[in-house]
Amino acid sequence: MPVYCSKHHENYESNRFCTQCGEPLPILPGEIISERYRIVRMLGQGGFGRSYLAEDIQKSSESCVLKEFAPQVEEKQDLKKAKELFDREANVLKKLKHSQIPHFHSSLQVIVANHQLFFLVQDYIEGESYLNLLEERKNRGEAFREDELIKLLQQLLPVLSYIHSKHVVHRDISPDNLIYRRSDSFPGLIDFGGVKQLAASKGFWFTQLAGNRTLLGKKGYAPEEQLRQGKAFPSSDLYSLAVTILVLLTGKEPQNLYDSYNGDWRWGEQIKVNPNLEKVLKKMLAYKPSDRYQKAEQVLQDLTSPSKVKTLPPYMTKIKTLVVSPGEKQAQKAISTFHNKTQAFAQSLPMPVWLRPFAVSLVATSVVALTLVGSWALVNAVVRSVASISLPQVSLPQLPGSDKSPQDGEKSKEGSRISKILDRRQKLAIPAGFLNTTVNAVFYSKNPQLNRRSLTSSPGDAALRQQWHKIAEELLQKIEQAKLSREVRQNLGNYSRRNYEQWKRQANAKRLGKYTIDRLNQETNEKFYRLFPELSRRQLPQQTFGQIWYALAADIVAKTR
Repeated sequence: MPVYCSKHHENYESNRFCTQCGEPLPILPGEIISERYRIVRMLGQGGFGRSYLAEDIQKSSESCVLKEFAPQVEEKQDLKKAKELFDREANVLKKLKHSQIPHFHSSLQVIVANHQLFFLVQDYIEGESYLNLLEERKNRGEAFREDELIKLLQQLLPVLSYIHSKHVVHRDISPDNLIYRRSDSFPGLIDFGGVKQLAASKGFWFTQLAGNRTLLGKKGYAPEEQLRQGKAFPSSDLYSLAVTILVLLTGKEPQNLYDSYNGDWRWGEQIKVNPNLEKVLKKMLAYKPSDRYQKAEQVLQDLTSPSKVKTLPPYMTKIKTLVVSPGEKQAQKAISTFHNKTQAFAQSLPMPVWLRPFAVSLVATSVVALTLVGSWALVNAVVRSVASISLPQVSLPQLPGSDKSPQDGEKSKEGSRISKILDRRQKLAIPAGFLNTTVNAVFYSKNPQLNRRSLTSSPGDAALRQQWHKIAEELLQKIEQAKLSREVRQNLGNYSRRNYEQWKRQANAKRLGKYTIDRLNQETNEKFYRLFPELSRRQLPQQTFGQIWYALAADIVAKTR
């Protein structure tokens, strides 16, 4: 049987490390680590390694969890830094002694084939993850009730209060890291692989290896300061807990509950709770960490004291706009101020530099029109539409000048083409991150000589930009031809092996009608290779074309219910 690393490179079962990238491969059941721990099965994997259910053969085969810490480093100084981080991680976990947190046993260092591996040994919590419980309920057309989730908050917030009092932030709270313990019906908080100790001077701490900051947390569950900047505060955990509550309440993924256009959660639409709980959750989900609860006990207090909950001001975009009808002089002043802000904003937009002039042009043109009709309320919509544009993030030169040139006509055509791509993506409800990642992967594989350098707005890169646009258009056309449901398209970029394992369990339990897992594979392959015949017999990258394969399978599964 072939064995795959996290990058989906194929290896022989006897290999311990990937022959292509050197990553440690999954440890097979039956292997014994450090002459003491017999591996039973793999429980899961993340950015720092894998976790395994094991038996302690020195303690009557007592169950425990081995968490592998496998940094991908080559230089000696980086390995030394990794060792320091591992020791720090172990020291953080040693001081956490709470009945709802797995007890830390020991740390191990094992050398296998000249590679140094690190393991943490912890208690195994017998129970079911809230993610699996949610899936079981969704199969019955249900989700968690509001009263159940209030109880979950009341049982879990004291745990967060405890770890925060120890200057520790979990950073990865989500339904799959909460375990419903069968022994006492209490939730256990697991997977402290992302736990980090707060530096007293800065209020946060992040991992740094080989010059790269490691950002921990799941997309959709982690707040912006954590995903974009690597910062984590106690209020970051409270944000992730609130998202977890919304997911358990609705049975929908975070990206389906958040309106990225307006920058707010879909209260009253997808999310319906009693007014007091809504106020509490809104404060936990505030965009700015300073606007959230600072302590878990404050949340507990407001859950039981409705009158004390203060309503937060509406979500404000990063650009302040005037929503008034100014007089002529005020309007001219406002236009000048707004123009300066849009220029500065466009410089910071996460898009290729050649797109920025069109973003500025869009805003400027809209402002002129608004002065004619006196409808400044539309400014908000214009700014939000610009802010929602998301193509490959690059650091590039300043905007081209405003002087007319022979290239103006070509720029206009290019702007029109870009606008159509953005419109098609938005109509299909495809996440911008998935589209960008996939187009970039294809583009740079066709242009290895670029060494993944960013494209500029210069005439010399015009042909390359046109090639990028063509790849994007062809990909959008293929997705249109696939005729996927909107919900499945919205989830592109978020599918993983976990989805497949879930379908496998459902098929084995005869919950997918006529479909066995083999038949699901066969039908999905047929549909995928009709769309992409050039990819036949190739290993599909997990985060690009593999996502489309998963989406096709998810659509088939959805139609069986």
